[in-house]
Amino acid sequence: MRGSDDVRGSDDVRGWLSPKAVAAEAGVSQEFDLSQCVREPIHLLGGVQSYGALVAARLHDAVVDTVSRNAGDVLGRAAGELVGRPVTELVGDEQWALARESTEAAGAGEGTPDGPAASGVLSLSLESDDGRVRLFDVTVHRVAELLVLEFEPRAAAGPFVFQNFYPRVRRALHRLQGATNVTECCAAAVREVQALTGYDRVVAYRFDGAEGPGQVIAEVRNEGREPWLGLWFPASDIPPQARRLYARNWIRVIGDVDDATVGLLPELREGTGEPLDLSGSILRTVSGYHLEYLRNIGVASSMSVSLLRDGELWGLIACHGDEPRRLTPEVRAACEFFGIALSLQLAAVAEREQADELSGRRRALAALLARLSSQEPDALLRPGSGMAELLLADGALLVRGAEVTATGDPVPAALPGLLERLAGAGPVGEVWSSDRVPEVLGLDAAEAEAQGVPAGLLFLPFNRAGDLLAWWRREQPAPREWAADPARPVRTGPGGERLTPRGSAAVHRATVRGRSTPWSPAQRVVAGELWREMSGLLSRQMAELEARNTELARTNEDLDSFAHAAAHDLKEPLRGISNAAAFIVEDAGAVLDDTSLRRLTTVRRLAERMDGLLDSLLHFSRLGQVGLEREELSLDEVVDDALLVAGGRLAEQGVTVVRPAPLPRVRADRERLREVLENLFVNAAKYAADEGAGERQVWVEAVPVAEPSGGEAVAVVVRDNGIGIPPGQQEDVLQLFRRLHRREERGGGSGVGLAVVKRIVERHGGRLWLESPVAAPGGGPGTAVWFTLGATDTP
Repeated sequence: MRGSDDVRGSDDVRGWLSPKAVAAEAGVSQEFDLSQCVREPIHLLGGVQSYGALVAARLHDAVVDTVSRNAGDVLGRAAGELVGRPVTELVGDEQWALARESTEAAGAGEGTPDGPAASGVLSLSLESDDGRVRLFDVTVHRVAELLVLEFEPRAAAGPFVFQNFYPRVRRALHRLQGATNVTECCAAAVREVQALTGYDRVVAYRFDGAEGPGQVIAEVRNEGREPWLGLWFPASDIPPQARRLYARNWIRVIGDVDDATVGLLPELREGTGEPLDLSGSILRTVSGYHLEYLRNIGVASSMSVSLLRDGELWGLIACHGDEPRRLTPEVRAACEFFGIALSLQLAAVAEREQADELSGRRRALAALLARLSSQEPDALLRPGSGMAELLLADGALLVRGAEVTATGDPVPAALPGLLERLAGAGPVGEVWSSDRVPEVLGLDAAEAEAQGVPAGLLFLPFNRAGDLLAWWRREQPAPREWAADPARPVRTGPGGERLTPRGSAAVHRATVRGRSTPWSPAQRVVAGELWREMSGLLSRQMAELEARNTELARTNEDLDSFAHAAAHDLKEPLRGISNAAAFIVEDAGAVLDDTSLRRLTTVRRLAERMDGLLDSLLHFSRLGQVGLEREELSLDEVVDDALLVAGGRLAEQGVTVVRPAPLPRVRADRERLREVLENLFVNAAKYAADEGAGERQVWVEAVPVAEPSGGEAVAVVVRDNGIGIPPGQQEDVLQLFRRLHRREERGGGSGVGLAVVKRIVERHGGRLWLESPVAAPGGGPGTAVWFTLGATDTP
């Protein structure tokens, strides 16, 4: 993340700190280690805040396991006298039973690492040795086999009266329910929480992701305090272990940042070798790092209320007081209840906004699918299709086999390779999305830009073969104002490197790069729905294609069988016709007139021609029925074999065969490949340049060519400098029985040669194409016949 150097305030931290903060900082001699802050086990600090006392007893035998060392001052019984003794000696059998029942009524089990821990609250009375009765508010929760009781002396204001307190909470909830968006909800919440608690500043703080920084989105403050609204606070302000505890406990109160922590007895529990786990404790002591942080911003007391969404920490309501402040359990309960209500309201607002957006996206999807129903899936990527606009993306891309279709200009250079790399990141049909792809890849914004990596990406794999549908978004640089430089969470102060003071007096302006506009839940849902529609369409098309291919194969087999049978069966009567004409001429030639003889001669000639055509048809049909016997061959050797047959014809026409370089080895059927070359050499002889046009030559070469499906293959080219083939007739000469000249011209022939060549090449899985005219020295315009032999070509 790159930030500007525009920082308001002095670089001298002393100028930012209050005398109290300077004194607190100077009292810490060691240098600040942020990594220690991140690793600190804040649930195992082994102490509680001194205004209350903690007693933990085993559930199975009611024996006290752990006690806070201030039990004598708070409870009237010394800690050493309680450990190892029945807890009923302190609270009595009836009140111990109530404590156990309160956890069951409140569902206050041990809690889970993934969700809030519940606690029960009840009023208990203890009688001291001098006969005085003390009243306590007791919060109860479980830790493994222990029941933990946290005693807070009852406030002097008297007992809690629900009828007096409820109207305030009801009014607060009513105002909260009237909010229509997240900002309004949070603004209403901070006002009501301040009214309930009396803190000097209350802010609503929203996290940017589970581990990201947070922004103040709502604030209420007493006069004289600097505004924090809109400021971002570095992620290091609330380390991961603190976030986990916030997710387990709805509320956290710090009564006095200068409170003397009270230790536990024993310090380490037998069997675990660790202090008592205080994850669910109301009185849990506070990390020294957090206390220093609070002192540096002039806070004497604080409260945090967790805001959860789908069981995860979404944000906080953070309260700061200028003076120490204790909150009664009733007020804490109201704030906790308010946090739960606000979390539910925020979820409801988010669901309503998502539902509205989803409705609009689905209408656009319906229009898109209406066009798709009568077209190929590739039509979705045509300009004006609305595919990219469906998810408010800058472009979309469809991958089907080796074919890639995209819309959006320009397509990021790294996108195809990136999708191939990420395609296996999730299950087929599951949406994968990120609005910070460079961060996922470990790239900074400059590297991502140089490599052509999009900032935002959403895609769904159709199958494990790599077919997928994807959308991308460009980078959207976002300006932010930080309460401190996020790249410098510590600064040098009077006591060495300390946590930086936070606030608008030290605003650090920075631009966040490498991110796109986030993908909304509604967009992810619509993408999934489109995937299902396209998957169904593709499946239907595949089934139809397979059925058509099966039918086509059967039809081709029938045609080959018919052609073979027809040609074979027609030859016999044809021979009879030819023989009958010959016998008539032989037996009655002397008595026939010239016209009759000429006609009988024509019958014989046509019969012979028909016999030749049937032979060609028989040969062509056999090509579709006889299997190929592929082997690795020397192409030079096959050329030599072909010249044994076609060489005489070439010599008659004065055509010389030229091989500019040794030819490679290929995998092919030797006889069929020889037949291909024979036909091409004979054609070159037939259509050589006219006499006087120059030296007649045929060149045979092999060169690498790019295949339409991707990759590279070896292409064999037989190039001549003959009369050439007009471009408009090049497709015609590849058809069966098609000639460009009269039968008696250019050496005659049935017009089958190039059709046979094409069929043999296609049987090998290759392709054939013509070029004419070509750049050939001397002679006519020339023709080049190119062919490949499929994926088995070997350079």
